[in-house]
Amino acid sequence: MLWIKAFHIIFMVTWFSGIFYLPRLFVYHAETTDEISNARFKIMERKLFYGIMTPGAIFTILFGLWLVSYGAQTYMHMLWFHIKVTLVLILVAYHVYLGKLLYDFKYDRNKHGHLFYRWINEIPVLFLVAIVILVIIKPWGTV
Repeated sequence: MLWIKAFHIIFMVTWFSGIFYLPRLFVYHAETTDEISNARFKIMERKLFYGIMTPGAIFTILFGLWLVSYGAQTYMHMLWFHIKVTLVLILVAYHVYLGKLLYDFKYDRNKHGHLFYRWINEIPVLFLVAIVILVIIKPWGTV
C-alpha cells in the first residue's frame, strides 16, 4: 500500500506542477504580440497539458481510488474525506477549464488579458493547501 501511496503523491505533484505552470504560460501568451512567440507558447502549452498535466491527473485519481479501495467503508464515514473528494472534483473541473482556455489560445480566440490569468493562477494554491491539511490533519473525523 505504501507503493500506491507513493505513486499517488508523485503523480499529484506532477499534476500540480502543470496546474501551477499552465496559467503562468497563459499570462505570457496573452502578452505576446509576435507570431513566433505565439506559436512557441502553443507548443509549450499543448505539451504541458497533454504530456504532463493530464497524465498526472489521471494517475493521481487512479492511484487515489486504489488507495481508497483498501478502506472504503472507513473513508465513507469521514467528513474530511468527503471534503477532499469535493475539492479534487472541483480541481478536475479547473483542469478541464484550463483545457478550454488552451483550446481558445490554439485557435487564436483568447478573450482574456494577462491579469485574468495571473488571478486564476492563484486558485490551485488554495486547493493544494486545503487538500494537504485535510489528508494530514484529518479534521472532522466521522460523519
